[in-house]
Amino acid sequence: MNVKSKLVAVAVAAAFAPLAAYATNGYAPHGIGVKSQGMGGVGIALPQDSIAAGANPAGMAFVGDRFDVGLTWFRPDREAQITGNAAPVGVNGTYDGNGKEDFFIPEFGFNKMINPNLALGVSVFGNGGMNTQYDSGIPLFANPQAFGTQTAGVNLEQLFIAPTVAFKIAPNHSIGLALNIVYQTFEATGLQNFTLPGAALGFPFDPSSSPGNVTNQGKDSAWGWGARIGWTGEVVPGLTLGATYQTETDMDEFSKYKGLFAEQGGFNIPENYGIGASWKPMPALTVAGDIMWVNYSGVKSISNPLSKLFSGNQLGSNDGPGFGWEDITIYKLGVAYDVNQAWTVRAGYSWGDNPIPASQTFFNILAPGVIEQHFSLGATWRLDPKSELSFSYMHAFENTVNGSNSIPAAFGGGNANIKMSQDSLGVAFGMKF
Repeated sequence: MNVKSKLVAVAVAAAFAPLAAYATNGYAPHGIGVKSQGMGGVGIALPQDSIAAGANPAGMAFVGDRFDVGLTWFRPDREAQITGNAAPVGVNGTYDGNGKEDFFIPEFGFNKMINPNLALGVSVFGNGGMNTQYDSGIPLFANPQAFGTQTAGVNLEQLFIAPTVAFKIAPNHSIGLALNIVYQTFEATGLQNFTLPGAALGFPFDPSSSPGNVTNQGKDSAWGWGARIGWTGEVVPGLTLGATYQTETDMDEFSKYKGLFAEQGGFNIPENYGIGASWKPMPALTVAGDIMWVNYSGVKSISNPLSKLFSGNQLGSNDGPGFGWEDITIYKLGVAYDVNQAWTVRAGYSWGDNPIPASQTFFNILAPGVIEQHFSLGATWRLDPKSELSFSYMHAFENTVNGSNSIPAAFGGGNANIKMSQDSLGVAFGMKF
């Protein structure tokens, strides 16, 4: 097998490796690629490898001929608490959502300079997800004949495959375009309460427009596509700026869950955009920062509040209820220092809005994406002039959102309190050719 064949084989393996639930900024990763993850997630104005198209495709014009492959171990800690609920079955208590604890996120990148100004490449990476698995069940969500015996939870996984072209419009400036080909999967269990006739819950109508497509339908999958564009350039010696925009990704519907998600199973990936800067105050030191905006409000199944259900919009209908997530802004700061020719060390911090308001914690027991702060460390060890190993560690600090009148009276009232913390450890191999 020649070198090109080996690279193709690695790309295919990475593209179809098992996905992972990766919930940090809402349900998006705090950084794309191990090098970025070790530096607070920055990357809009600091391309470091052939995964760079995930942050800004223009950066691929500056990474040269190379390929990268990596894997990140990710462990979230999820918990929910129900208080003040008046349901007769006694649902108040604390619930552990860690039925599955360990996840693995693959990454792969390949970049080729066709000429000194034109780069063609592909970046493959996990770009989002969410998992909860309450093995003891959540009685509030279970069928009255199965309280506490039905595993409740969801699993959402997303993989991006981004063929990219980048062109230098000037010696230190480039523009880039990536076609985002996206594969996502989803599964829900233990939501039988939402499949019952409305009369059983005291509703004037059934809660779902398709009760047979709400829960326990196995894994469903969907393909979709979108695009990311970007620019980056050195505006004065040592100072590089960048900007990027990703369109909303148009996904096929989850037909097995058309009675759960708004628009008959719709679950598009929201648009996002950002600006970044990197600065070299001295040759060995790089300081970089990004600001990102994620528009969750553009996707009904994510942003519609649960109150839609009580105004006559059934689950799965065109304007059906969702998770009530709000748009968020994310700030990232990272530093890298070249200790010597063999070692570079990194550190970073990011802070982002929590997308879940206190009034929406009930449904978000299933999706407690409340993380706000991340701290990370990283390093690269150059094995020889053409190959290197990179490492990253990230800790997302525990955050709790206490509900405020978040459980509707039809479900016994009271509040749901949700919290999450996370850790991840990544390793990647890169080679220039």
